[in-house]
Amino acid sequence: MQLIKRGDSGPAAAEVRATLVSLGLLAEGRHAAPEDPQSVLFDAACDLALREFQQSRGLSVDGIVGPETWRSLVASRWRLGDRLLHRSVSDPVVGDDVHTLQERLLEMGYDVGRADGIFGERTEQALRSFQRECGLVTDGTFGPSTMRALRQLGRKVVGGRPQLLRESAMLYHAGPALIGKRIVIDPGHGSADPGWVVPDEHGQVWNESQLTFDLASRLEGRFSAIGVRADLTRGPDTDATPRERAAFANALGADVLISIHLDGHANPDARGLASYHYGTGSGTTSTIGERLASLAQREIVARTGMLDCRTHAKTWELLRLTRMPAIQIEVGYLTSPDDRALITDPSFRDTVAEAILIAVQRVFLPVDNDVKTGTLDVTALRAMQLS
Repeated sequence: MQLIKRGDSGPAAAEVRATLVSLGLLAEGRHAAPEDPQSVLFDAACDLALREFQQSRGLSVDGIVGPETWRSLVASRWRLGDRLLHRSVSDPVVGDDVHTLQERLLEMGYDVGRADGIFGERTEQALRSFQRECGLVTDGTFGPSTMRALRQLGRKVVGGRPQLLRESAMLYHAGPALIGKRIVIDPGHGSADPGWVVPDEHGQVWNESQLTFDLASRLEGRFSAIGVRADLTRGPDTDATPRERAAFANALGADVLISIHLDGHANPDARGLASYHYGTGSGTTSTIGERLASLAQREIVARTGMLDCRTHAKTWELLRLTRMPAIQIEVGYLTSPDDRALITDPSFRDTVAEAILIAVQRVFLPVDNDVKTGTLDVTALRAMQLS
């Protein structure tokens, strides 16, 4: 799709503007920028409203309407009860109304999986269970009669967030050992999409997709060395969309997905490490993904001394569509001379790979048996797998 940003005009820009007005983020009747009041529909006020929307939805806050922001804008138009909801395999129903339904079903003890706003198989199954218990027609379609029943019933799960309770129980039953678990490692970009391409002070050109693949391969080797099956989402000369990468991990039934990227910015002073997990501005989050992101962030910072840019919740497709805890690690800024000197050093990539491996082990350890950040090494990890 065509990107929409400040200064643009036309039907698409007008539709974005109208959506922001309907959400109460932009005052109706606001005019375009004074330098071109007739043609510029996406003005400074619209840009600010869009950034507020992106912030609230866990999107990249760049003021640009790309594919993910567009999908989120379209989804935001729907409120529960506005339309019939049902499962469609070829064209899944997506929207804020689906997200609201999923959260209500979770509160009542039904397992919809993650409240991701997509009406999928688990949402349909949970809805049928609700309809069956309420004496309704169990057709898996959310219509007026199901809406009335939903309004009449209150929350059943008490004493904590339903998703947190469910994910914590799954983690407990999975056991502490890594052997027998399936790990998917996702090197960012690839093939025709190299990501950030930056020359250093010596004229050597560094490519994000090549560096992330190298780091991912080192991580895969470390998992293999302790007897854990790890799979890469792409090869050295191939690529895939975020949706395809998520589908790959889901098809394998992976226990964890780790996506590795490098960041970049026009300002060379921008630097540091950041980790991301699935989460929305409304508080919905992957609790285990959040813990894994925190552990990975802390382990890498402790072992490398990188600037800590902390962990953040995002609704990026790769994080939203995966059915297992998934994180994305931005291992520094390739555009920063300081970070680039680290990232391009093979020994640094070895250290980062070991830190991620330790973080994955720690997320499966019971809290009482967890270890101090920066203290567990691969030798001790191998011993843990044999004990």
